[in-house]
Amino acid sequence: MNPTRLFILGALAKRGPMHGHQLRREARMDRTELWSQVKPGSLYGALHRLEGEKLIEPVRTEQLGALPARTVYSITAEGHRELRALRDEAFAEVVLKPDPVDLALVVSGDLDREMLRGYLEDRLAALTAQATQFGHLGERRWPDQSVADDLVLEHARLRIEAELTWHELVLTRLDKLSELDG
Repeated sequence: MNPTRLFILGALAKRGPMHGHQLRREARMDRTELWSQVKPGSLYGALHRLEGEKLIEPVRTEQLGALPARTVYSITAEGHRELRALRDEAFAEVVLKPDPVDLALVVSGDLDREMLRGYLEDRLAALTAQATQFGHLGERRWPDQSVADDLVLEHARLRIEAELTWHELVLTRLDKLSELDG
């Protein structure tokens, strides 16, 4: 499932015709980096591929003042079919990717325990910072924030909370790791 394709087709279906800069702004406003792997910089290349596949089509060119001309795209009937297929695929796909930290932990038997503790505490601090960021986002609403947006933020918050809990568990059992290595 390609999240960039899903984002572009979904945005055009929801908001109507837009040019690349508007889609990029939409990605920032919707905070796609929090809930997907959509990178705003990848949108322009994806627009050209979607146009080549006849999933979107140019409807006009706009130019405001000295700004460069911008092609405005609309989703096609085939694009709507692709949107439904991508959405179905996304709902069916359950992704819980292995975290490289698990493998690193398994092969850390020769690592000094204080160094391992430092690594884990650094990860815990980074996760705590992410949790704080999501907490602040939950307190601030953005234009057009929907119940679905609220649920996506809550999903991300709960995933970070689970990571925090696991890291704290590892830290409490750090001394027991050496018992099993011997």
